Amino acid sequence: MALKSSETLRHLKKNNLQNYKNMVIEWLKIKVAPELREEFIQKDAIVWTPALAKWDGFLGKEVWLDRTFPDQLIFIIHWQTKEHWQAIPKDYLAATTLEFNQQFPHPSEIIEAQEYQVY
Repeated sequence: MALKSSETLRHLKKNNLQNYKNMVIEWLKIKVAPELREEFIQKDAIVWTPALAKWDGFLGKEVWLDRTFPDQLIFIIHWQTKEHWQAIPKDYLAATTLEFNQQFPHPSEIIEAQEYQVY
């Protein structure tokens, strides 16, 4: 079940966080020109969010803005388990990256990536 970012926390509270004891958070810091930030977020919502939502275990995604660093975006992607996340084929991710780059033909870069386990 894919959720919009605003629904993720409510869903977890409603359905008891214990049901998600193996939940994994994919945390990405992305660098993009401040004047292109809104377009990047829109294109991501058009390309990446639906592409990930097709896969079992995708629970939702949030975008965080840092006023201190207007050239950075933080993406928080909630996965039911690491196995669900890692089950997405590399060629599918590559094709989605290509599609995103065609939709957003401007410089951007993942400058940091982390993985967190819900405890």
